[in-house]
Amino acid sequence: MITVRALLFDTIGTLLDWRGGLISQLQAWGAAHEIAADWPGLVDAWRLDFIMSIAKVRTGEREWANQDQLQRESMARLAPQFGLPGLHADALEELVGMWHELPPWPDAVAGVDKLRSRYIVAPLSNGHVAMLIELAKAAGFTWDAAMGADIFRHYKPDPETYLGSAALLGCEPPEVMLVASHPSDLDAAAQCGLRTCYVSRPLEYGPGRVVEATPAAGHFDLMVEDLLELARAMGC
Repeated sequence: MITVRALLFDTIGTLLDWRGGLISQLQAWGAAHEIAADWPGLVDAWRLDFIMSIAKVRTGEREWANQDQLQRESMARLAPQFGLPGLHADALEELVGMWHELPPWPDAVAGVDKLRSRYIVAPLSNGHVAMLIELAKAAGFTWDAAMGADIFRHYKPDPETYLGSAALLGCEPPEVMLVASHPSDLDAAAQCGLRTCYVSRPLEYGPGRVVEATPAAGHFDLMVEDLLELARAMGC
């Protein structure tokens, strides 16, 4: 039987509450600048536009750009639609920087710490390495490595991200498990030979809002409610 040696974690959504964190930061920013807007609506639109931007990079429709650049371009497009016309460069940078300081889900830091006692742990994210370092410092994660999209110049779910991460850790794909709350991410990793663990994050997109349906029982190698349950299942 092949033994899992390393755990890779999807970060934004699986470990970090991007939606709640961004809404909170934007509300504070708006109050400081006396700007009222539909902040939840803007956050949801910003996330969706970023996903569409990634798709253009993956298909070659546009050249490589890291998450900050794509988020900057997305916000410049969206701002006028949400009552933020004419944002100057400094304001755009301030808004994009909000993605570098997102709150962790309550179980995330303790769960990763427990798993690190026995396994190699690292984020595998569509964010870039510098961003992942700042996110880790802000949230309190301790990693053995950081796998950002800029290392591979590919975004998930391109195979280069999963296979490249395993190779950098000196592991064969079946020795690596991807931990994620997004079934599509896990399906892509499984196609590359990685083990998979689905983590439930029902509030990621807001109460009652489902973007990807919960997978059927047994679809992935493990399915857990949080990372503390995963740590127990992995013998930590």
